[in-house]
Amino acid sequence: MSTVTDSLTEQLIADLYKIPGKAEIIGGRILLMSPTGFNPGRAGGAIFASLRRIEKKAGGVALPDNVGFLTDLANRKSFSPDAAFYTGPRTGMKFLPQAPDFAAEVRSEGDYGPSAEREMAKKRDDYFAAGTKVVWDVDLQDEEVVRVYHAASPETPTVYRRGEMAEAEPAVPGWKMSVDELFE
Repeated sequence: MSTVTDSLTEQLIADLYKIPGKAEIIGGRILLMSPTGFNPGRAGGAIFASLRRIEKKAGGVALPDNVGFLTDLANRKSFSPDAAFYTGPRTGMKFLPQAPDFAAEVRSEGDYGPSAEREMAKKRDDYFAAGTKVVWDVDLQDEEVVRVYHAASPETPTVYRRGEMAEAEPAVPGWKMSVDELFE
């Protein structure tokens, strides 16, 4: 990257710290993300709580919604997943310096339709390009509730429904979560 690009990125990151709410840096701009509703909020919280219970065993940390992860991709400089698992360096009060190992994206009301599907596919591609190993697409309105995308085969998700246990191997070793917990 050029020095001008570096200073623009540094300014965007500095500005991102000041945003009162959830946002990501995409396409050289800070994009605000609207708040979510009850069901998606509860589901993201349930994923975080389940991950938190196995942190030591799995060798990382669980992180809730609105944590910033920085990237060095051409078109994306940050992520803020709904829940995540991370094994990289800790940064205290600062954004984390790399993508999470596992990211959960829980669909909100506006995350449906052809345009939303294209945006979600682009975001998954960005996650994998940044080093994320597994991405969950959680759809609380579909019978195929959790689609698990792996970096090794990003176009063919494993699908989990109610009554099944979803996984995030190899990003979160040994962890499984009941799909039913997303609805409690």
